[in-house]
Amino acid sequence: MKLNRIHHVAIICSNYEKSKDFYVNILGLKIIKETYRKDRQSYKLDLVVGDNYQIELFSFPKSPKRASYPEASGLRHLAFEVDNIEEVIKELANKNIVTEPIRIDDITEKKFTFFSDPDDLPIELYER
Repeated sequence: MKLNRIHHVAIICSNYEKSKDFYVNILGLKIIKETYRKDRQSYKLDLVVGDNYQIELFSFPKSPKRASYPEASGLRHLAFEVDNIEEVIKELANKNIVTEPIRIDDITEKKFTFFSDPDDLPIELYER
């Protein structure tokens, strides 16, 4: 088996407009395509991350909450690589997004921090 790369990450949000604003206007992701699927009463928003990756943001009526804290089994978080973590943290702070203190990865000795999206999904910034 040969897996080339991660194609996309799918996120189901509880408030589509709020999450769309967060990912597009706060994080600066570019919209590839927005589709409303009437039969599902659902939006699908394709967003580009860098040159190779994509986030699919979905809305579904009455989606149950998924616990992020305490940490549960399953997918843990979404991580974005950045060139300068301090600069990105300043940009987020200017948009009223609070991040955790910067930590150092014990294994790679790289800087990282976390913040949350509107549904409390943990998002990591990892300095390359």
